[in-house]
Amino acid sequence: MMPAELEQTVGLAGDTTLLDGYAPLPRTYDELFRWDGSPREEVAELVAELNELGRAEFMTRQKLAEDALFRGGVTFSVYSDARGQEKIFPFDLIPRVIPAAEWATVERGLIQRVTALNMFLSDLYQEQRILAEGRIPKEVVFGTAGYLEKLRGILPREGVFVNIAGIDLIRGAQGGFLVLEDNLRTPSGVSYVLENRVVMKRVFPRVFRRSRVRPVEAYPARLGDALMSVSPRPPEESRIVVLTPGPYNSAYFEHSFLARQMGCDLVEGSDLFVHDKHVYVKTTSGPERVDVIYRRIDDDFLDPAVFRDDSALGVRGLVEAYAAGNVSLANAPGNGVADNKAVYPFVPEMVRFYLGEEPILGQVETYICARPSECDHVLSKLSEMVVKAVDGSGGYGMLFGPRATRAELDEFAEKLRADPEGYIAQPVIELSTCPTWVDGEAAPRRVDLRPFVLTGKTSWVLPGGLTRVALRAGSYVVNSSQGGGSKDTWVLEGPPT
Repeated sequence: MMPAELEQTVGLAGDTTLLDGYAPLPRTYDELFRWDGSPREEVAELVAELNELGRAEFMTRQKLAEDALFRGGVTFSVYSDARGQEKIFPFDLIPRVIPAAEWATVERGLIQRVTALNMFLSDLYQEQRILAEGRIPKEVVFGTAGYLEKLRGILPREGVFVNIAGIDLIRGAQGGFLVLEDNLRTPSGVSYVLENRVVMKRVFPRVFRRSRVRPVEAYPARLGDALMSVSPRPPEESRIVVLTPGPYNSAYFEHSFLARQMGCDLVEGSDLFVHDKHVYVKTTSGPERVDVIYRRIDDDFLDPAVFRDDSALGVRGLVEAYAAGNVSLANAPGNGVADNKAVYPFVPEMVRFYLGEEPILGQVETYICARPSECDHVLSKLSEMVVKAVDGSGGYGMLFGPRATRAELDEFAEKLRADPEGYIAQPVIELSTCPTWVDGEAAPRRVDLRPFVLTGKTSWVLPGGLTRVALRAGSYVVNSSQGGGSKDTWVLEGPPT
């Protein structure tokens, strides 16, 4: 527990304030400060509270937070790190703040987007109306690794393909939120949101209480409700399990954390078996039927009878039980087509086609390199582009043109010419920054935001989400696997009614 006396501690006499003198980057939206260096109105009191602590006290609390996360096992794995796989996920104590009115728009936009994506997947694995009407090119959809033709005609309960979505947002230079990409298969990171909040409330109890921040603690219960709502049996008879690849997976901490928080079993493929098109878990009292599987393994490894026959992670016969309606899989297999980077440019058209509405949230202009004219444009502007592999993730397999060497640009140009269908490109967006404690001072570092949307019979958005921060000066890459960290995201309560 955090020592009680810390709540009363303020900056020592003569100690320098935390944020005085902080200088936002030119032509960049800063989450806490205006371009002239003055705090934004909604965070003025927070900035004053942080300054009152002083740097020495802040450093003490930062160390306490890191120790708490380490003792709590809040880690992730980096397979390529020769110094050891398990690492604490770096956490910065200066929060990222989003006003209530702004969040209300984001929330509506996220629900609209996830609703359209669910409708797209339902259509794609049935009638394919959107393709027949030419609203999305067939070759784009069928050319993705995520589309699984063998699953066509198999629909999840309630028509919900995406029970858990992680939608990555960024801010442009003018401050508006844009969707950068959709994560619809096995999105990760929510456990860090919840653990960061626990630590934040312990380390900054007074600051936190005064800031009127919306809670995030309801997420596990909301997740359980969303999963239970798609069970083939009544809730009182239903059993949920979390299916993990095992302790060597980079997100294993999250798998075990969520299972514990929901009060359900954490299982590996060897713990489950299928009999008569029903799934069972092995227990000390004998087999028990499983109704909902929150799976954290990729499609290819789910069922060796249908996908990779060498998979030791999945369960033989699982897809047959799913097709029979005897078990729900969250998220449903086949979702990868909807978060493929080549399909991303067409999500606004999905909103218009299925909902008859204009998208509430904008997204980043994207060039499809499979189109010769667009590929030629990208090649001519390669030093100004971010080029991504359509099936890539985690910040790997991409080119950041402005920081690339001549040799790197030439090498990527050859890749594009050889396999244009494998890439998309986007102009560089100047990500927003947030004050971040680095090397003994608060400095601007670029951030993104991953809100989480849960869908069962209805949809619910976690207030805030995972703010990832690029800890290296000048970096745009926020992924934890590439040296990024995280912040607590504070969505403020609206004015009393």
